[in-house]
Amino acid sequence: MKNRLRLLRAERGLSQADLALALGVSRQTVNAVETGRFDPSLPLAFAIARTFSLRIEEIFIDEQGA
Repeated sequence: MKNRLRLLRAERGLSQADLALALGVSRQTVNAVETGRFDPSLPLAFAIARTFSLRIEEIFIDEQGA
């Protein structure tokens, strides 16, 4: 699943560590989600969306549904 997480994080001047702290996950988890090696759980996807004040669909792109 593709996502815009890296772009959104960069636009807000957040490091991976900053975002990880806000989400309560490790920096490695943020990196894995950004690079597409890990699809976040639904609760984590909602937390990411809340952090950026966006809907999940505005961050994550379902390539199989496209």
